[in-house]
Amino acid sequence: MGATHRRLAGVAAALAIPPLVLAGCGLGGEDEEPAKPERQAPAEEAAAKSRERVQAYLDAMIAKDAAAGRSQLCATLHDAFDAGASGPNGDFADHFTVPQAEITDIRSGPHGQEVNVTVSVTAGSRKVTRALVFTVTRDGADWCIAGEAPAGPAATPTAKPAA
Repeated sequence: MGATHRRLAGVAAALAIPPLVLAGCGLGGEDEEPAKPERQAPAEEAAAKSRERVQAYLDAMIAKDAAAGRSQLCATLHDAFDAGASGPNGDFADHFTVPQAEITDIRSGPHGQEVNVTVSVTAGSRKVTRALVFTVTRDGADWCIAGEAPAGPAATPTAKPAA
């Protein structure tokens, strides 16, 4: 093979390599975007995950399953939960039952999703319905309850205590 042929082969190789390299980098090829997995919109996902977490917590309250309730909370709340969950005013106190709990509204708030609930609590012959707001936020790749507070007016008794 002569010098001319080697030069032509080198030029041909040099011209053939850039399109192959560019195609490997995603340049110069087809303009189709790769298929994206179907995902919920961020707002829909936030509402769904918030509802899921709070409903699991409410179910745990009804079942008096403190461990299941604790697992719905962000790690920063675990110590406070452990200290007060079964105390006199705790969500899992022994002296009352929770016959009904219902999510009434979910909306975006300044610190995450705000989930409004009503909880009926029975202690002896007294029944009280309370409105609460749970704040649910994303913690890494997961969602958790970051706060619980009274909502609206104070607790309203639905029956008078027996004398």
